Amino acid sequence: MTSPGPQDLVVTQASLDDWPVISGWAADEGWNPGLSDGPSFFAQDPGGFFLGRIDGEPVSAISVVNYGGDYAFLGCYLVRPDLRGRGYGLATWKAALAHAEGRTIGLDGVVAQQSNYRQSGFELAHRTIRFNGTAPAGEADPEVRPAQPADLDALTAYDSACYPADRPLFLQRWLTGAGHRAFLRRTEGRVTGYGVIRPARDALRIGPLFADTAEDAQALFTALTADATGSEVAIDIPETNAAGIALVEKLGFTPSFETARMYTGPVRPFASERVFGVTTLELG
Repeated sequence: MTSPGPQDLVVTQASLDDWPVISGWAADEGWNPGLSDGPSFFAQDPGGFFLGRIDGEPVSAISVVNYGGDYAFLGCYLVRPDLRGRGYGLATWKAALAHAEGRTIGLDGVVAQQSNYRQSGFELAHRTIRFNGTAPAGEADPEVRPAQPADLDALTAYDSACYPADRPLFLQRWLTGAGHRAFLRRTEGRVTGYGVIRPARDALRIGPLFADTAEDAQALFTALTADATGSEVAIDIPETNAAGIALVEKLGFTPSFETARMYTGPVRPFASERVFGVTTLELG
């Protein structure tokens, strides 16, 4: 009997109910997804997640999440391990990519796939390196405090300056997600950085960590990890932010793996020097 081929794959939009399948596959790959990521992800673009099925059984996944009219981010590109090499991944990729509708697309891809992504029109911007370590004890900074609902407008504006697109729907959920803890730093009445830490499968994950300076980032990092002393923490830092890498290396964090940030075209200018930790590898 002939095994089903790519022509037999049915790719449809996934729902939030399908998220446990996608996040379970991601966990099996060691990507350490957050325990409550789904609602925030789907809040940004409910139609941006896809599953490929054979005879009704999920075998592949991908997300192409739209941010406004100019930018989209590709992630969650997965094929069930026992069914790889049959063309299901590429078929899923082709079916889902149309969702971006001409937008510039970004992704954080595993390095081994970099040449394949380049063939699809993606160009390398920089590496992103995940650092893991044990949350240190530290002294609280009086200018850092937990984020409150009244801070949403200020944090949304700050976030927009540090990211290639506006993402208020995502951010509203991300700041208040189950288990998420968000902090901001204000200096002379002005926000100079913010960060979020959340529970995940294998280690607490920090993301984003956006800050004006290394001092701001250090103060926020200390606040984010204050209730997690001794626990394992992970943060994904662009290799272009030498100050961010120096910060975590000073705390004894070490690299665990890396991805390649790639784009299909230009993105709007943003303050990349403030990105001490990306938000997620799944949504950028």
